[in-house]
Amino acid sequence: MNTSSPAVSNNLVWAILSTLFCCLPLGIVSIIHAAKVNGLLAAGDIAGARDAADKAKKWAIYAAGAGIVVSILYIVLVMVLGVGGAMSGASGY
Repeated sequence: MNTSSPAVSNNLVWAILSTLFCCLPLGIVSIIHAAKVNGLLAAGDIAGARDAADKAKKWAIYAAGAGIVVSILYIVLVMVLGVGGAMSGASGY
């Protein structure tokens, strides 16, 4: 009888990277779900471990998407304010 547990990726690396570089709140949710995977596997709950791994991946993707959207909005805002300042003719002196 094979007693080894099936391999389920916990997606912890992606959760940590999305937390550090993209969106902190959504990344933390991803880390919480990723941390549950190994415990559920040890308890024998394969379906629960897969569900937690899927949720960790989903939240990491959400965090990455939010980070990209916020970065694009920031760049657009800086460009608009820069163009507005240049067109106003106001001098900084």
